[in-house]
Amino acid sequence: MKPISLIRLLSVIAVLIGVPSVGEADTADIAWVGAVIHPVSGPTVSNATLVAHADGRIASINTQGPPAGMATIDVSGLHLYPGLIASATTLGLIEIDAVRATVDTTEVGAFLPEAQAWQAVNPDSEVIPVTRANGITCAEVIPAGAPVAGHSSVVCLAGWTTEQMVHQRLAALHVYWPSFGLDLAPKSVRGEGWKSVEDQIKERTKSLRELDNYFDEAEAYVRIAQVRGNDPGFRLTPAWEAMRPVLQGAVPVLVHADDVAQIRSAVEWLVRRKFRGAIVGGLDAARCVEILATNHVPVVYTREFALPPRDTDPYDVQYAAPSRLQQAGVTVIFGDGQGTASFVRNLPYSAGQAVAFGLPADEALKGLTLYPATLFGLQASLGTLEPGKQADVVAADGDILDPKTSVKRMWIAGREVDLSSRHTRLFDRYRQRPKP
Repeated sequence: MKPISLIRLLSVIAVLIGVPSVGEADTADIAWVGAVIHPVSGPTVSNATLVAHADGRIASINTQGPPAGMATIDVSGLHLYPGLIASATTLGLIEIDAVRATVDTTEVGAFLPEAQAWQAVNPDSEVIPVTRANGITCAEVIPAGAPVAGHSSVVCLAGWTTEQMVHQRLAALHVYWPSFGLDLAPKSVRGEGWKSVEDQIKERTKSLRELDNYFDEAEAYVRIAQVRGNDPGFRLTPAWEAMRPVLQGAVPVLVHADDVAQIRSAVEWLVRRKFRGAIVGGLDAARCVEILATNHVPVVYTREFALPPRDTDPYDVQYAAPSRLQQAGVTVIFGDGQGTASFVRNLPYSAGQAVAFGLPADEALKGLTLYPATLFGLQASLGTLEPGKQADVVAADGDILDPKTSVKRMWIAGREVDLSSRHTRLFDRYRQRPKP
């Protein structure tokens, strides 16, 4: 008899004792009453009612109240928002940065399109409840460590197992663009590791050529597979098969790039290859608004709290960048810029900071809801409070982007989620500490 895995055993036990999974139907329809509702897709509605079906889908938003006899949740005085979506995170992949055994963001190799980030997510991570407590109900989990690092996944932040959490296995293919920076320090400073400017340029050119050749080979494989796919002698290759949805336009390509030369080169490559994609990072994105806007390339902006890259830049160059991008017609999505899972919870504050420096508040909110859902092809189920969409609902006592606001309650797929976390447990513990 084959040994049963721990995850599978826990899943069986959950079924036997009747533990519900995320998205499992409740026994009845339900209505949230008395709230200020922010649908994102339309104007804010005061003293309104949000009705959801038993299957966890939104039925309606109205000001007439719930149907007679329906179970209700009184959220009077609170603000209802769609669950926030955190982009470009390592949530569930990193527990403690300093402990290598708890870091699972990279695989061995240079071209790994078959890697899927959701498979490495730890559903018992202590960081997930902490992140949830700030209104984040879904996260894009990304791979790293290689030029073609693999596919990111969108996971819901509730569920017993990784399989229950995953919402979209293939969210985007992540490509890390070669650096365009040049080290001008003399050999006397760098020692044995010194490389001439010419050699650095040759290495960069080689990296770009290898990346392009890889995609050329993938396209050739797909063309051959379309002709010989049913031939018994044709051998399917997992890595090339993983490229098929990208080359067919079903999955976007997200390119990690920061400086001006990187961003321009990456955008030109996306356009030449006719990929649907976005720039991730975007430290200098505000200097590239024309090429980004002309080619309709969104930016997953992760540098809101980064230091100014040049000593001639004003102190607020990164704070104001989302506003400059939006004014030029570039879609701005907010992503985690810390590179550490523990700080994903602060993502609403990145959007709030951008609002303080000129970005319209409704655009900032869309950058955490509708825009990431659209980028990952999930606009039919996530991102707004509309009929037919998953009832990911956050009840807060104020503006969700304001650091002074507290999230009071949360529902994912219509089921209430416990907002306690390691932080709240420690707070309760030390609040009761005996006084000297």
